[in-house]
Amino acid sequence: MLVAELKSFYAVARCGTVTRAAAQLGVSQPTVTGQLRQLESRYGIELFHRQGRGLRLSDAGHRLMPLVERLVQQESEIEFRLRDASELREGQLRVGATGPFYIMETVRQYNQRYPGVELNLSIGNSQSMLQALHEYRIDVATSSYALDDKHLYRRMIAADPLRVVVHREHALAARGEVRLADLAPYTLLLREPGSMTRQLTEQALADAAVSPARVLEIGSRESIRQAVLCNLGLSLIPAREVPAHPQLAALALADARILMHEYLYCLRERQPVQLIARFLELAPLAAEPPSVLDAPPTEAPAAP
Repeated sequence: MLVAELKSFYAVARCGTVTRAAAQLGVSQPTVTGQLRQLESRYGIELFHRQGRGLRLSDAGHRLMPLVERLVQQESEIEFRLRDASELREGQLRVGATGPFYIMETVRQYNQRYPGVELNLSIGNSQSMLQALHEYRIDVATSSYALDDKHLYRRMIAADPLRVVVHREHALAARGEVRLADLAPYTLLLREPGSMTRQLTEQALADAAVSPARVLEIGSRESIRQAVLCNLGLSLIPAREVPAHPQLAALALADARILMHEYLYCLRERQPVQLIARFLELAPLAAEPPSVLDAPPTEAPAAP
């Protein structure tokens, strides 16, 4: 209420009459008159001297005028900033992802469409990304976990079959596809705890009653890649995450349907925020493949 009264005071002081001030503010004359009277009455001061139909600033009005002028300028600046933010001419969007494979194209499109917005991309496993989202350390997150949480908005953006990735010199490399039982004699390379790839791999092997000869825990997908390149063992990796390298082969599973689902999340209460809403609009909406078992075997593409 005080801000509206001060704006009426400022407009009358600048225009000289209530009629012109009301027209400038887009309100009725009684509204402006009432606000001036409330302001003067509340503080027991006289802001104007009435001279016919015109108004002249009193001494108290003259002293108040510079302060109100700064207030009006600040309000204009705030409105300008808010308008820029709503139109995405400025701001910051923090994206958390389990990897660049499923979200980078959306990041590229967003950056191209809204170049004034600063984009930050952080990488971690599924659990850490969701935790960062709840703690407001990031604004949107990708995760392989399908959480039913009333506080979260969720959209599936990918459904990717897992492949068995081996070195070209590995005993299984010449095969077009393998069965889970075929993995038993070999060393299995697993991601760190909290990785959905690890959970899917362990669950599939347990369901098939397959125990690899040896298991090595490797702390990141980059380390998994290097370990396979050194022929330390084999690993199950989502198809789109298979590194492009001529020394690697990606083999389809003949007897298992293992899909890595990737979801995009934001806090539901923040879904209408323009910075976030525009990102959600650009993100894909994935459909699950009808059958992984019918898919032809694929290999990692040769490096250019």
